[in-house]
This record gives sequence, structure tokens and C-alpha cells, in this order.
Amino acid sequence: MTIAFTRYTADTAPAAAQPILAGVKAAFGFVPNLQATMAESPELLAGYSALWDLFGKTSLTTTEQQIVYMTANFEHECHYCMAGHTTLSKMQKIDDAVITALRAGTAIPDAKLEALHRFATAVVVNRGFVDDVGVQAFLDAGYTRQNVLEVVLGVATKVMSNYTNHLSGTPLDAFMKGNEWTKRGTVSVSA
Repeated sequence: MTIAFTRYTADTAPAAAQPILAGVKAAFGFVPNLQATMAESPELLAGYSALWDLFGKTSLTTTEQQIVYMTANFEHECHYCMAGHTTLSKMQKIDDAVITALRAGTAIPDAKLEALHRFATAVVVNRGFVDDVGVQAFLDAGYTRQNVLEVVLGVATKVMSNYTNHLSGTPLDAFMKGNEWTKRGTVSVSA
């Protein structure tokens, strides 16, 4: 990236972003570079924070939420978010085989979770135009119509963060060390 974006703190951010960054710092113990960058637009930061919180309240399990997030990260080729969600997934004790599959873009060994992975991939790649066969396969795997729409919420959350990272070249945070990622067949972006 040749255009530099400022990474703000809770003290230096625009006034409307300061309480949000203070809340992020209270929750994580620091302000991740993503939110520090998003603070340039307090509305973007507020929207992302709200969607993040709402997606966490869905009927999808923690593992299922990470599958949606990491699938979007993979398809959007987001180096920052893939490293971050790999770290979060490990902290949440998600099966290593699931994490490895999501990072490689390969099948998850659990059939139901793989159905979610395939459906989330179709939502991202087809920009929501998933045919009845694809939706029905997801439902037949044990998911609900509510889950269909919850996947949309998770993908929307990741669009905000993935695209911010693409545009701003957000550098990785220290907590992501060891979980760096580049989609196979792409050129690594310096982080």
C-alpha cells in the first residue's frame, strides 16, 4: 500500500470512535490494528463492532461462527483476518483439522461443518446468489433458514474487515505471530 492510513488509539481517535476503541481495549487488553485503522471512520468502526457482537449472539456455535468468518477470509484473501481468526480459533480450542482445512480451502472432515463451509463459500463467491439446490443441501445437513441468514450476517461482518484490510494494508498484530497466511497461488502482501 502506498497510501498510509493512521492507526489510532483510544486517545487519538476521532471523538466518536474513542469510546468504541476504549471498549475494544477493555475487551482485548489492547486495540488491534484493524479497529485502530477503522477508527478513521467512526461509523465503520461502530458498524463493524455492532455486527461482530450480533454475529456472536447467533444460534451458530463458536466453531460454526469461525467457519463462516474464516471461509470469508479465505475467499477474500484477507491475510490479516485469516491470521487473526486462526489465533482466535486456537484460543477457542477449535479442532486443528478444521483450522487447517479452512486455511487451505479444503474439505472439513466433519460432514455437517463441511456443509456450512460449502454454503458459506457459495454465499461469498456467488455474492449471495446460491441456488435452491445449494440452500437445500445446507438445510439437509441439519441447518435452518435462520442459519442461512446468520451466514449472511457473518459474511457481511467480514466484508467490512477484509475490505478495510485490503484498502489500508493493515499490519498483523503481535498476537498473530506464527499464524501468518497467504492464499496458495497468490503473492504475499507485506504486513
